[in-house]
Amino acid sequence: MTGSTTDHMLKVTWSHSTGWGAPEIIPYAPLALDPAATVLHYANECFEGMKAYRNKRTGKIRVFRPDLNAKRLNMSADRIALPSFDDDQFVALLCAFAAVEERWLAWAGNSTISESDENDFLYLRPMMIGTTPRLGLATPNDAMFLIIASKLPPWHTRPLRLLASSPEESVRAWPGGFGFAKVGANYGPTLQYQMRAASLGYDQVLWLFDVEKRYVTEAGGANFFVVWRTEDGGVELVTAPLEIGTVLNGVTRRSVMELVRERMPEVSVTERQFTVAEIVAAVDSQRIIEAFTCGTAYFIAPVGEIGISGRDVKIPLKAEGKSGEYARTIRRWLEEIMYGENDHAWGVAVN
Repeated sequence: MTGSTTDHMLKVTWSHSTGWGAPEIIPYAPLALDPAATVLHYANECFEGMKAYRNKRTGKIRVFRPDLNAKRLNMSADRIALPSFDDDQFVALLCAFAAVEERWLAWAGNSTISESDENDFLYLRPMMIGTTPRLGLATPNDAMFLIIASKLPPWHTRPLRLLASSPEESVRAWPGGFGFAKVGANYGPTLQYQMRAASLGYDQVLWLFDVEKRYVTEAGGANFFVVWRTEDGGVELVTAPLEIGTVLNGVTRRSVMELVRERMPEVSVTERQFTVAEIVAAVDSQRIIEAFTCGTAYFIAPVGEIGISGRDVKIPLKAEGKSGEYARTIRRWLEEIMYGENDHAWGVAVN
């Protein structure tokens, strides 16, 4: 995931003695950090991933469910011993920053953008880091909150190939750990395994937990869903549960489940531990319908194949040969909200 950063960044500093200072939007530039800053030694950092969109009808800038990102940022900050940030202030600053950078989003008459993807967006990255210059394991007395933005290229649209991990070799998250928090320590240690998967022709790793049970958790940095027929003939949308702490409480994940519960009453939405063996059994018995990942970056991405114990398990792709019907429908519902085609409470207009 690469792209061009925009012209500005938002910055707010914090100290234990004075609290949060005045926010400022300044030109994008490198940060000046003391080499002893705690973020560089003890990983006191967390972040969020969001997108800004332009309403296709009115041209106004919109963000998607920013209140949930605000709450998750504070949850992550608490887990990594950083200060809390007011939820309403988070949303207000995010909107102010998005308004400043709106020229990066295409619109009729916007001469600064030469051409755009049909569904244009601006990727927003709020983050918080510990800045206290101290070598010694202790809670930081200083911190910094930042927001930057990037104009990312369009994603590939072909179905993903996933490689199921070997829990004996590597585990992404575990009960009592920090897999539920959006911190860099959840991602950096996965890159070595991801590189191995890429060398074998796979796009992402399907992370499993427990050597014996081999429970499915996440796919790369995204939540993972399966749609299959149950033994009694019903249709079930299943994903890993949050209570164990091994998956991220994704905003897209939550939105997918809420929309399906509201608009697809014939589908049973289930959050539970399920195993990779259940996927194989559903494929072999032709009960599998489709599988997809979801998150802010890749959005709704269909899965076409999973490498499991030396076997490439094929997942059906019935809609236009690229995506399952459920994933395609859910994606369209979300896009209608994000781009203002559906006047929904989840789409927050930036004034």
